[in-house]
Amino acid sequence: MPLVTLADSNPIKLCVVIVGLPARGKSFISQKIVRYLSWLSIPTKSFNCSQNLVQILKDSNITANDLFGTSYKHDDELLQQTRKVTLDQILDWFQKIDNCGVAIYDGINATKSERDIINASLEANNINTVFLESFCDDETLIKLNITDIESTSPEYATSTLEDTIHSVSNKIQFYDNVYEPLTTIDEASLSFIKLINFSSQIVLNRIDSYLKSRIVYYIMNLHVKNRYIWLSRHGESQYNLEGKIGGDASLSERGEKYAYKLVELTNKYIPNHDKLEIWTSTLKRTQQTAQFLPYPQKQWKALDELDAGSCDGLTYEEIAEKFPEDFKARDDNKFEYRYPGGESYRDVITRLEPIIMALENQENVLVITHQAVLRCIYAYFMNVHQEESPWVSIPLHTLIRLEIKAYGTQVTRIKADIPAVSTYKEKGTSKLGESKSSANLMAGAVISSTTDKVIS
Repeated sequence: MPLVTLADSNPIKLCVVIVGLPARGKSFISQKIVRYLSWLSIPTKSFNCSQNLVQILKDSNITANDLFGTSYKHDDELLQQTRKVTLDQILDWFQKIDNCGVAIYDGINATKSERDIINASLEANNINTVFLESFCDDETLIKLNITDIESTSPEYATSTLEDTIHSVSNKIQFYDNVYEPLTTIDEASLSFIKLINFSSQIVLNRIDSYLKSRIVYYIMNLHVKNRYIWLSRHGESQYNLEGKIGGDASLSERGEKYAYKLVELTNKYIPNHDKLEIWTSTLKRTQQTAQFLPYPQKQWKALDELDAGSCDGLTYEEIAEKFPEDFKARDDNKFEYRYPGGESYRDVITRLEPIIMALENQENVLVITHQAVLRCIYAYFMNVHQEESPWVSIPLHTLIRLEIKAYGTQVTRIKADIPAVSTYKEKGTSKLGESKSSANLMAGAVISSTTDKVIS
């Protein structure tokens, strides 16, 4: 039986209504909440008010410069229409889901009267609401965020930095004249979370459900800026050579070579590696892989490989022969299937949540862990659907760079050019070998560490 999930225990519909002036990291926060809750198997979707406005402006033959060059009117027909379109999208989405779900209303929502309209509309449809304001008056942070918008936002994909600064500045001035921050005096009846200068301070009001509390806990750990996270599987192990799963085997000779090579890779590719911290599991093969890295190291039980239970130490051929029904059941639903006396991928996600929180609040971390665990971490940062995540190919002897950005994560794989066996098992077979389906391959470019050239 699968674990009881957050969605099962909280059958509510919740809308997180974002509040804040432009260049306050609102879309970054929205997208991160979507990834986090989706990773926990809670249906979650973000609805971007700005994108709806862009389409409405196209249909009306009015440019953004025309609109944002005028004095702000909170009842402006175009802004009313944008709000209605966004709310209609949210209400329509809630009609299509069962039980628990979270919608993100990603917009400016500058005035109390606008927020009252949104709140009343959602309440009338039995949807719980929590407002989330990103308030920032630190000009240095705002300027940095405008630069990030230029480099990551689809809305400004074809704009120069100068044009983006001009456009965003116009929007800020447009809304700033009448912007009304959330306060516990004027909107004491609302449930809200207020982030001040990107989590330097946080104000909470009427956080009255477990789901809202989880969102609070999550966003308190967020870095609202672009950064890297580094991942690697352990070096090839003796069990890998024998095709066995689980266990606590030592590295093979080639795995030892990868451990040496990893020192070179970190020095060459990881910026500020002198401040690097290494996280491993408690199993020998990850710690042996990290043994030559001269950086602080931390062992996490939560990073241990998926527990194979009674199948630990067996090959897939042996499992198919001894436990044919279990072998088929796992292929049929690999995410939910739990080895007898062991774990499922859903179980791994449950114990990995503290790791995700720690990663969201850290920089300069290299995580050396196992195939199933890396699949779950990769699925979180890449927003991979839970049913697909157990089939992602995570090759041995590869340093993986995740570049975390507001609108997505970019992946680069750096091959150590040290041979290793494949531990990938395709669905429907007990044989090991790399996937023939492009859908199962990791995203991003592959770089040869020998030549520094992109090889795929």
